[in-house]
Amino acid sequence: MKKRVSLLGMTAVLVGGLLAGCSGGEASGNEEGQVEVKMSGWSASPEEQALLEETIADFEEKHPHIDVNFQTISDQYMDVLKTRLIGGEAADLFYLDASEAPALMSKGVLEPLNEYVTDDFDINDFEDPLLNAFKQGEEIYGFPKDFSTLALFYNKQAFEDAGLSGPPQTWEEVIEYSEKLTVDADGDGKPEQYGLGIAKELARQFYKLEPYGAELVDENGKASFASEQAVDALQPLVDQYREDQTAAFPSDVGAGWGGEMFGQGKAAMVIEGNWAVPFIENNFSNIDYGTSEIPTVNDQKVTAAFPVAYVMNKQSEKKEAAWELLSYLTGKEGMKTWTSKGFALPTRKSVAEELGYDSDEIRGSLVKGASYAQPWQAGENLSIIMNNFDNQFSSALLGEQSLDEALQKAQETANKEIEASN
Repeated sequence: MKKRVSLLGMTAVLVGGLLAGCSGGEASGNEEGQVEVKMSGWSASPEEQALLEETIADFEEKHPHIDVNFQTISDQYMDVLKTRLIGGEAADLFYLDASEAPALMSKGVLEPLNEYVTDDFDINDFEDPLLNAFKQGEEIYGFPKDFSTLALFYNKQAFEDAGLSGPPQTWEEVIEYSEKLTVDADGDGKPEQYGLGIAKELARQFYKLEPYGAELVDENGKASFASEQAVDALQPLVDQYREDQTAAFPSDVGAGWGGEMFGQGKAAMVIEGNWAVPFIENNFSNIDYGTSEIPTVNDQKVTAAFPVAYVMNKQSEKKEAAWELLSYLTGKEGMKTWTSKGFALPTRKSVAEELGYDSDEIRGSLVKGASYAQPWQAGENLSIIMNNFDNQFSSALLGEQSLDEALQKAQETANKEIEASN
């Protein structure tokens, strides 16, 4: 659980910092000769780090007047970033997750990028939902560097054993398939294999609300998920876990998360993102599996998107050089290098096509979902809303209260906390 840093308190502090930041650097025309651009992001795997270093080296070779200083924030990323923004010490560019973007966009700490964009940058090449996650009104505050959506991962051998020829197409079929795929060979009531591995967190459930006409937050940024429509959207999963017993949490079978549960053969289906692909291939290479787009919910195509963008610090004194770097990293050439190994997926349609991800047997389902995905964000109060939802939804799944009661309690508590924080 991350310690929250008050962005409201940041605003007054940053006003002075922003004004001070305008007094030097490029404002005085001092961007001649060699320029150092600082960029910060979270730590990655050694393989991803090598790709980033390769991409930066390519940029520096083509832009010899710019040196890139990448700073890794290895722990409590957003807390450290907000502290540096308050202190006027944040990097010129930094990573920003979509879930955190609304708060920073609204506080005036990010540089609007519209005026930097030229025709050859080709904004229309980005998938709209991924780009829109970093827009406020008509202003663009970040360009997404990579993303993942969610897709259905299914065990082909388990499907064959159950007499199923392909993945389910609707959520009703998910329920039917789960029953056929649940295997309790010794009849002790503890299946060796469940049909569906599930996650109870809001980040893995929110995309089901919209097809039923439910909403997560209202226009004022308050929790608004305690509705009949939301119950309709989420009740099937509660019933499947509680009544049918054809779905299980990873923790129910001693697994840490859905990818591990799937790899161990304890769930024939899970809904996961691109991060599961290298994990399964590296740790469970013997499994013959496939992916499909998430089965429709209430007759609508659905998935969640988790994009990350490069954004520019409004206090940066090296904005022109920072844009050169940002536009390269999110341009077609830089993005192709960064996403070439499949650890991250390209947010540009042309790059996904050039690398073959749009037609890839495994990653194709994840890429296709980008055009209609719902980004994981819900205004400035997402962390409060998420924590309260997760606690109460888990209680409903465990049968401690009805789903309706759980949602009502979560919404009421979340909104009290939101009011207290304003």
